[in-house]
Amino acid sequence: MRTNKRILTTILLLCSFSVFSQDQSTSSFRSDLNRTDIKTVLKAVADWQIRTPLTHELADWTNGALYAGMVEWAGIAGDNSYYEWLKGISEKTGWSYMARENPLGRYHADDYCVGQIYIELYRKYKEKRMIEPMKAYLDQIIKNPATGDLKFENTDNYWSTQRWSWCDALFMGPTVWAKMANVTGRKKYLDFMYKEYKATTDYLYDKDEDLYFRDSNYFTRKEENGTKVFWGRGNGWVFAGLPIIIRELPAKYEHKDYFVTIFKQMAEKLLALQSADGFWHASLLDPASYPNPEMSATAFFVYGMAWGVNNGYLDRTTYLPAIVKGWKSMVGSVWPDGKVGFIQPIGADPKNVTREMTEVYGVGGFLMAGSEIARLIDKGIL
Repeated sequence: MRTNKRILTTILLLCSFSVFSQDQSTSSFRSDLNRTDIKTVLKAVADWQIRTPLTHELADWTNGALYAGMVEWAGIAGDNSYYEWLKGISEKTGWSYMARENPLGRYHADDYCVGQIYIELYRKYKEKRMIEPMKAYLDQIIKNPATGDLKFENTDNYWSTQRWSWCDALFMGPTVWAKMANVTGRKKYLDFMYKEYKATTDYLYDKDEDLYFRDSNYFTRKEENGTKVFWGRGNGWVFAGLPIIIRELPAKYEHKDYFVTIFKQMAEKLLALQSADGFWHASLLDPASYPNPEMSATAFFVYGMAWGVNNGYLDRTTYLPAIVKGWKSMVGSVWPDGKVGFIQPIGADPKNVTREMTEVYGVGGFLMAGSEIARLIDKGIL
């Protein structure tokens, strides 16, 4: 029964995969590695998303990831309208976290992923009001830290004692703590971030595979081919978060090597898991069950690798071919109007993906990756 299911899944999805292959060769956008072509597709993607009404709450984690990509694009676009769009949204959110119906859910990392953009806008506009609400929120967490364990359970008590018990949280939460430490010069934010990050990693990181389980529910689950379940986007969240953290750390920060080591270990593993066509799959260890591209994972992996090469953490000879292949696959997923397809919807584990599927966090990842590749070109590395 399991074998028949895998065969049927593969046959059905290969139909969609063939469409992806054709799109790559007939794309409206060029995937050549030059600044003009990269900026053309990035602008199309960014503008499509701005024209498309946001369907999640403005301060939601989904949009937080979009904003993280949009501010990267704004930095190379030569057009302040993207900064102004982000500033307008932040004014509407009151520069604060997303409040849940349950007031005890104040620890949830998803709710303050949006803090990344507030800090970046503060860096540009130098207005302290942009970071004060988030700073007060983090100070409250330090004074009254979560006390729950890391077992992932959807219960009332769980939401009231929320720690970073799912791997996605390592993009949502610690990035904000690291940025706040940098702009305020207060080490207490780094101390909290490192302690919680290490606790999550000790719990969810598989040292045999150099990948993260999504949460404790996946410790014993298996894919159709018998391998462990390692979700593409879940690991993409972690891998993309590490550069954001590392670049914020003081040069002599005592735990910097801890983050760099995890980053390098994951990069080496992910390099080996890339498809020959340049993308990664929804399931990292069982691509046959999910043969289509998954562009949110792919974008986050390409971003991380490009940043690693750009900043001397990854060997350019080893990783540039993967970056180039990854970018070409990403451009092949873009519709003529700028919509990015093959993005797995909101979830917690691998699911089948089609060209029609899109989501804001995948757009954010696309903008992050493309902007970082543009910097590779500016430095003469590509």
